[in-house]
Amino acid sequence: MRPKKLPKMKGEEIEELLDSENICRIAFRGDVYPYMAPFQYVLHKGALYFHFTNYGRKMRFLEMDSNVCVGIERLEPDLSEYRFVALSGALERVDDAQERSEALSLLSEAGKEGLSQNFLAAHGFDTEESWSALSDNAPLVVYKLSHFTDVVGLRSPHKY
Repeated sequence: MRPKKLPKMKGEEIEELLDSENICRIAFRGDVYPYMAPFQYVLHKGALYFHFTNYGRKMRFLEMDSNVCVGIERLEPDLSEYRFVALSGALERVDDAQERSEALSLLSEAGKEGLSQNFLAAHGFDTEESWSALSDNAPLVVYKLSHFTDVVGLRSPHKY
């Protein structure tokens, strides 16, 4: 018996998945081994935006190499249905004040709608703070992935 390949997702399926989820994993090129961590993201104008604290391994690895792979998935608990996308490219720091403000506002709104305030602790905020802590004054850096060098989208054999 030969294994069957998983069906590839179409462009509109990939965009729907990217637009409907809000947590991803980013794999950074590490010192010896890759380093992967979960992050909140938002899809806006064809780019994925992320907010990071300005410390930790990820920042050191980004200084060495901005090339990353971003993984986004939707899984049923029993894995009867699944979709996943891997996007490769280089992260770009968002230094434009208006673009940064817009990205943080979108990330804040997405957080209010679908994430626990407890997730704010991953960004150095007290869990008692609201998602409005992601404001222009927040001590966060914003990055985006806007140019994808490779996109792979696969799904379970059964359609959602």
